[in-house]
Amino acid sequence: MSQNQERKTINVAAAIIKNKNQIFATQRGYGAFKDGWEFPGGKIEKGETPKQALIREIREELDTEIEIGELVDIVEYDYPDFHLTMHCFLCTVKSGDLVLKEHEAAKWLTKETLHSVDWLPADKDLIDKIHDKFM
Repeated sequence: MSQNQERKTINVAAAIIKNKNQIFATQRGYGAFKDGWEFPGGKIEKGETPKQALIREIREELDTEIEIGELVDIVEYDYPDFHLTMHCFLCTVKSGDLVLKEHEAAKWLTKETLHSVDWLPADKDLIDKIHDKFM
């Protein structure tokens, strides 16, 4: 890739699902980052807002309806093949049981266990912010 070419940017929305003093994390079951831990969510489609994308993605991936709260952060991260822009919202479950359809595992993490999983690179800075601000 030449220096003048724009790197591909992928825009995603991520749900930091909180229940009392716990945060929900999922383990990727596919792709280049299989087995890495992340917050559930996915790509923002053309014409969607980050919140609309998040509601759709959580419904598709986890068969769950969420309530979206505050925007925690917009993470900008350069992976080797693309640039990631990740809109991260604090969320709660409205209905559903967080059924794993695309992930291979999930955990509820506490302040003490938040750093116990192997987070994907883009999520790592966010973890410290969540640890300090929300737990």
